[in-house]
Amino acid sequence: MGYLTVLRGPQVARLLIGTLTGRLPAGMTVVAIALALHHAAAPYSRIGLTTAAYAIAAAIGGPVLGRAVDRVGQPRVLLASAAVAACGYAALAAGPGNPALAMGGAALAGLAMPPLEPCLRSLWPDIVEPAALETAYALDSASQQILYVAGPLLVAGVAVLASPAAALWLAAGLGLVGTLAVATSAPARAWRAPATAGHGHGGGWLGPLRSPGLVLLLLAFAGTGWAVGAQNILFVAYAQSHPGIPGGAGALLALAALAGLLGALGYGAVRWTAPTATRTWALAAAMALCYLPLLLIPGPAAMGTAAFVSGLGLAPLLAAAFVLIAELAPAGTTTEAFAWLVTLFATGNALGSAVSGALVGDSLRGAATVAVGGITAAALLLLVTRRLLVPLPPAAAGAPAGGGTVAATAPARTPAAAAAAGGGGVRQPSSVHSPTVS
Repeated sequence: MGYLTVLRGPQVARLLIGTLTGRLPAGMTVVAIALALHHAAAPYSRIGLTTAAYAIAAAIGGPVLGRAVDRVGQPRVLLASAAVAACGYAALAAGPGNPALAMGGAALAGLAMPPLEPCLRSLWPDIVEPAALETAYALDSASQQILYVAGPLLVAGVAVLASPAAALWLAAGLGLVGTLAVATSAPARAWRAPATAGHGHGGGWLGPLRSPGLVLLLLAFAGTGWAVGAQNILFVAYAQSHPGIPGGAGALLALAALAGLLGALGYGAVRWTAPTATRTWALAAAMALCYLPLLLIPGPAAMGTAAFVSGLGLAPLLAAAFVLIAELAPAGTTTEAFAWLVTLFATGNALGSAVSGALVGDSLRGAATVAVGGITAAALLLLVTRRLLVPLPPAAAGAPAGGGTVAATAPARTPAAAAAAGGGGVRQPSSVHSPTVS
């Protein structure tokens, strides 16, 4: 099935647009914090600490909110977290020159970032045909590339037309509007995670992390995040040493993001027959190959090509990983599992940026090596442990014998769709869909 077929599905456009709108602050915040604090004459050390507070809080809050969604449903958690995050942005906008207010506001905005990404990925098996699930995840992955191009551009435009603080107020508003659109939709209101047999929702304090395959996948994506973070620093340093590049580092990052968008769209257009685990490690290896040209540190024109090539693999790899996470997550833990992916990727991204930043002053090739090393390690980990990247049997996953149920207002779902979800909301069997999964 093609992208148009997915987009024509009931509620799909609303959920996708709402998620992208509500997540735009994630693409805006780091730049907005830097500009707002700099405008308030804050030293760079404080800017760094404030952005770090946001990133660390977001890494902590994601899995916590994901687990809350798995236990009490989507609307209450989404709406409450959006309101709290908006208060954090308001504090930042009101007092960028006040160290305590700015730091506290950044931490609050990060900690309560609405888990729209994990929620949407838990909903896909409920709102598209089983045969279109792979395409839906690819569309999801492709759309994420837009955020990190549009977000900084939006901040820059608002800062010029109004002020950096206005960009923070806008982030608060966008988060509320997008989250409201998702949380009040019929699929979000109907979705329920099945209780795990003998443990209630989540199956104990480990939650999804009791799946060895899922833990290995998450560790691999920490390596993937490491590679992307190191690449970002490399592009910034390269642009500074080659001032003739039109658009500077922003142009190189945009080329990589554009390639990711095209890569994800191409991946979703193919009907794959290989197992998800095989596709995942193969795509990780392909992404490592796409990073190799960066080691050449070529001239500006060739570096633009290398930047584009380096971006081709990430979004398809994420699309495959979304499906694999849904297969590996124990019943009742899917949303938290998706949140852990965001957290591990972001953590790896921060570490890769730090290591690359420490080396890039002495050697651009050293920074490129850090990037290539991260994704190569991730690909090798997935290859070596590929036998563990298989779905848990129902008994090990703790799935209840009869499955869970959701409100009758939600669309019917087949057993195949439930299997594709791997722990998302489970519906009573229906004969509406053909039970096949590509």
